[in-house]
Amino acid sequence: MVAVRAGARVAPGAAVAMEVAVSEPASEPTSGTASQAAPGAATPVSAVAPAGPATARLRVQVIAKTEFLPPADVPWSTDADGGQALAEFAGRACYQSWSKPNPATATNAGYLRHILDVGHLSVLEHGSVSLYLTGVSRSLTHELVRHRHFSYSQLSQRYVPERDAAIVEPEVVAGDPELHALFEQAAAASLEAYGRLLEGLEKRFADIAAPTSRRKQARQAARSVLMNATETRIVVTGNYRAWRHFIAMRASEHADVEIRGLAVTILRELQAVAPNVFADFRISALDDGTEVASSPLVGEG
Repeated sequence: MVAVRAGARVAPGAAVAMEVAVSEPASEPTSGTASQAAPGAATPVSAVAPAGPATARLRVQVIAKTEFLPPADVPWSTDADGGQALAEFAGRACYQSWSKPNPATATNAGYLRHILDVGHLSVLEHGSVSLYLTGVSRSLTHELVRHRHFSYSQLSQRYVPERDAAIVEPEVVAGDPELHALFEQAAAASLEAYGRLLEGLEKRFADIAAPTSRRKQARQAARSVLMNATETRIVVTGNYRAWRHFIAMRASEHADVEIRGLAVTILRELQAVAPNVFADFRISALDDGTEVASSPLVGEG
């Protein structure tokens, strides 16, 4: 079982990795009985306690972004490329303003800043970025998929067995030894119950000839006991406008700590991919050490 700590800060980079500190694995009992639980912790369901969580990685990887192919018959050029150039082209196409008569908007950065200032945000919908997110919890993706303008492809618990699933542990839990022990215990119990259910269900469905169908039916029933903290992996594609809205909503101090940390990490990636589109966002730290991000040009609604 692997634990990912939610809520830590990360550094920018094309493939962002967040190393998180975890406790050393618990020593195996020598008497054949469960290790002594922390005070107030629930009694383990198994006779032998499993090893504790190990270090894990949260990764946010940019896997695709817009390519722009300027039409040869348009007398215009720009100092940017990709989705940023496409957004500028789309805006200028509305008015056929290829000659750049205004010095303030002659550069891509100046033009897109003007677009943000006046709220002509539809041109930002032409550029997109795809991310591969790993080391995030199922509870996080339950919130993430509520953003309807994104496209999603998530790990299927019906087709992928979760016997050795990783978990994502909230930082506030990980920082308290007693709560951490209780969390580990609950995670171990959940995975043990999953394994037992899966074994029993596979026997029950033994008369189903197709192996894939047999395994799928067993897994879809057994997954009901998995924790919200179970790690999942998901591909997310969104246009620039949708990503800006996501950052505004989820990088706020009012958002859940895990998804807030993810939003700030994603913002750093987007600022590397399309700096002129996301330069207005500023990242700052709260008193508890976690980070938030905001822009004067976009609200949380």
